Amino acid sequence: MDYTLAVLFSILQVLSVGSAAPLPVEVVKMKSKVKWMAEQLVVRLDKDFQVPVGLTLSPPSDDLDGPSTIVTVLEGYNSLISDNLNGVSQVKFEISSLTGYLDQWRQGHCSEQRPKPSVPGPLQDLQSRKEFIHTVSIEALMRVKEFLNLLLKNLDHLETC
Repeated sequence: MDYTLAVLFSILQVLSVGSAAPLPVEVVKMKSKVKWMAEQLVVRLDKDFQVPVGLTLSPPSDDLDGPSTIVTVLEGYNSLISDNLNGVSQVKFEISSLTGYLDQWRQGHCSEQRPKPSVPGPLQDLQSRKEFIHTVSIEALMRVKEFLNLLLKNLDHLETC
């Protein structure tokens, strides 16, 4: 009789553990990969692009409201970075890789689709000044770095669908 109860208890334990979604291990792996990708990108931006003397950015108001917002912000800045800027192709590729990974993860793990997030203020401002492509590109690069640093300090926001 004790053996039967032990087996039954073991089966119930396995069933209750197996029903959690998403699995914490998947979330930990995703956050770890995003952290690594973001850190590599910040290092590249620090090495290849310095803030020009005299350029001051308004305080960041970009929001970290889950993966869909993060993807929207990074894709928005990436679209404003001119391909003609020296050494920018690798940075643009890495931003696209990060946003692609986050978007794919979100689609596979977030069952309810949220409405498309609104474009934050600094990004809207830059989009309205597209004719100054070189200045806009530099500012977009600086804002990407700023946004990635904010993301690195708040990786828990990745768990929110």
